[in-house]
Amino acid sequence: MNNKTTLRHDWQRDQIEALFELPFNDLLFKAQSVHRQYFDPNTVQISTLLSIKTGGCPEDCAYCSQSAHYKVELEREKLLPLDQVLSEAQKARANGATRFCMGAAWRSPPGRDFPQVLEMVEQVKALGMETCMTLGMLDDEQAGLLGDAGLDYYNHNLDTSPDFYGDIITTRTYDDRLDTLGRVRDAGIKLCCGGIVGLGESRQDRAGLLQQLANLPEHPESVPINMLVKVEGTPLSNVASIDALEFVRTIAVARILMPESMVRLSAGRTEMSDETQALCFFAGANSIFYGEHLLTTDNPAANHDQLLFSSLGIEPMSL
Repeated sequence: MNNKTTLRHDWQRDQIEALFELPFNDLLFKAQSVHRQYFDPNTVQISTLLSIKTGGCPEDCAYCSQSAHYKVELEREKLLPLDQVLSEAQKARANGATRFCMGAAWRSPPGRDFPQVLEMVEQVKALGMETCMTLGMLDDEQAGLLGDAGLDYYNHNLDTSPDFYGDIITTRTYDDRLDTLGRVRDAGIKLCCGGIVGLGESRQDRAGLLQQLANLPEHPESVPINMLVKVEGTPLSNVASIDALEFVRTIAVARILMPESMVRLSAGRTEMSDETQALCFFAGANSIFYGEHLLTTDNPAANHDQLLFSSLGIEPMSL
């Protein structure tokens, strides 16, 4: 693919806001044009996400059902045994997933459980799948050990803009998140880093989030864009929903700013119509989570995704 867009890491906020302000058709045409320079427009990567340790997290993220600060209908669970994780990974592979993502509700991984986490990485990789973990904040040693175990991706989202962040989370700072991203990079692990829209943030905040991601020293290889899933009992359970076309705009701007990255439709797809998802794929999304659950929230049934892909002429991406 020739004449590729030059990768930039110096985006100004007003430049990103100007992209959001483009007429919808112009924005999508620009995003699709960039997308075709780097990817087959009719293939989408399939990932599966498993909660390996659920609930009881000491963080106070206002959107999260797993926070110990809020009263939600969620049973706390200990770290899953290795054989159960491997069984789920084998099912995901049989259903077409090429990446297996494992998430634990921790502020940072406890030492007693870390050896088992490392073994999960090694054993899932032995199945021939890419591995991704999200375990909270990491220190240098933990990042190094995950890298030595062969972890492909580490997920650690920035969630929102630096300006709006304090309205959503108080138990860790924006710099805490950036520090973990730096440690992951230093350990030779690829980044899965994105955010959540529909938290009550402004368009300027959405631009601010994407600015932070695009101006990292290296763009995250995977950029999940989540639509808030409202959970009863959390502070954001009654926040106004984001407009579907504004969500599509966010996908399109992410594609333009980070041309080489996989842009993933993550949480919130159960609230999206097929038409909204189709527009997201046209805007440059080329990765989804496949399976009926995302950690603790619902996800479209696998057969529905298969029907949607068939109607759009989309094929699953292979390793």
